[in-house]
Amino acid sequence: MKNTIKITDGLYYVGGNDRRIPLFESAYPVPRGVTYNSYLLLDEKTVLFDTVDRAVSDEFFENVAGVLGGRPLDYLVLHHMEPDHSASFEGIVSRYPNVKVVVNQKIGTMLKNYFSCPLPELVTVKDGETLCFGKHSFRFVFAPMVHWPEVMMSFDETAGTLFSADAFGTFGALSGSIFADEVDFEKEFLDDARRYYFNIVGKYGVQVQNVLKKAAGLPVKTVCPLHGPVWRKDFGWYLNKYDIWSKYEPEEKGVAVFYATIYGHTKNAAEILGAALAENGVTNVKLYDTSFTHYSVLLAEAFRYSHIVFASPTYNNGIFSSMEHFLSELNAHNYQNRAVSFIENGSWAPQAGKLMREKITALKGMREVGTGVTVLSSVKEDVRENLIGLAKEIANDFRK
Repeated sequence: MKNTIKITDGLYYVGGNDRRIPLFESAYPVPRGVTYNSYLLLDEKTVLFDTVDRAVSDEFFENVAGVLGGRPLDYLVLHHMEPDHSASFEGIVSRYPNVKVVVNQKIGTMLKNYFSCPLPELVTVKDGETLCFGKHSFRFVFAPMVHWPEVMMSFDETAGTLFSADAFGTFGALSGSIFADEVDFEKEFLDDARRYYFNIVGKYGVQVQNVLKKAAGLPVKTVCPLHGPVWRKDFGWYLNKYDIWSKYEPEEKGVAVFYATIYGHTKNAAEILGAALAENGVTNVKLYDTSFTHYSVLLAEAFRYSHIVFASPTYNNGIFSSMEHFLSELNAHNYQNRAVSFIENGSWAPQAGKLMREKITALKGMREVGTGVTVLSSVKEDVRENLIGLAKEIANDFRK
């Protein structure tokens, strides 16, 4: 049975929730699930905006048929070709063989790469071009590398609705309401939204800034992303988050301590540092074990805070594996503009501090704070004093 929700006059939500998916894109844990959003407009012409992942295709087809109520489907607009949004394309085309598909040139090429079925008529649009479907006129806004090269958005100039593709999306399934103003978004979704942004889109901050500049001149009233809640109130608050994130600026003033540990001694050093930071008045301190916290969470938290401490034992004359993987992810996602400090451990030839420093200080806008601390196997009193000294140096910089 259909389960659709009216968004504005003539516009309906026809997507679905997937609470069984363990990993999004086979990479990121989604314990709260994810949505696959699709929208259907009833105008003089009927227009479907994107399809969904196969996981929810059965309910999606019921939703589309239910909203159409026997009318033909005239147009399908494809904003993004990733299979979680395009996998049900063949199912739509087989049910509505006369549908016209609105694409840009790159989407058209990807359609042929993904699907072997005969393609229906393609309507290829250019950046800034408009199409009218009756009362509603749509302008197409290209958003390359947010986060694939073919991505575009569309803006309903009549109703003020922006169909934003993967931008402004989030992990997390929806429970009843699809609207951000009907849930506690900051409490329930912000951590997932941050993790979604930095892992999916975060590498492309420059491109996100370009799209934000394009969108700045649009009188947006409603934002319909491909994942997560629909925005119809207070969107400026969320837009500000995207502006901060895409500029690679810290979202919060705080200290995140990321440590790798084998037998607990580096953990002990990290916790001594954390306690000393608190004693020096730094109240926003977070500690993360890189072996037991998924790298997607570590990445989002590293972008979240202003001051970062990396602590790792030396392992096979290098950096311990979980920390090395984390540092590689930071590099791959254009991590930059942070104050950083280092703690190393080594039983006979400590090398981790030197190697971590080389990897991190090579990134753009990184600034080392304090004197790095070396632990020889386990923390002794002199090393404890050095950790307390490092905490004071970080606290002094934190207060500037």
